[in-house]
Amino acid sequence: MTEFPFTTTVDVRYQDHDTLGHVNNAVYVTYLEEARVAYLTEHAGLSMENLSMVVAHLDVDFVEPVRHAESVEVAIAVTDVGGSSFTMAYEIRHEDSVAVEAESVQVTIDSDTGKSHPVPKAWRAAFQED
Repeated sequence: MTEFPFTTTVDVRYQDHDTLGHVNNAVYVTYLEEARVAYLTEHAGLSMENLSMVVAHLDVDFVEPVRHAESVEVAIAVTDVGGSSFTMAYEIRHEDSVAVEAESVQVTIDSDTGKSHPVPKAWRAAFQED
């Protein structure tokens, strides 16, 4: 089981809901992105100017729908750090239930060339503190 050292609240907008009153499946990816940025800036202490990375892989499992919500909680953890990539695990929670489980792989890139490069030492250190 993944230990989640960081959680953040993400607002659910009226437009996030489909005609059945569920949060639309595509919107959950935006919630993951918001949580990822919050984790990296608030928890890991990294600067937005230095977040040069791309999402290379995303796996999302929909456990149960979120209906008519005002907000959700997203729990997040870095679960693996490779040479030029790192993996994050997520849970999107609503009303004490897990609605979505997800995992993403980010690849760090050189912003000038667009090519991958090693995960910066400062990032590694911040991830190891979890």
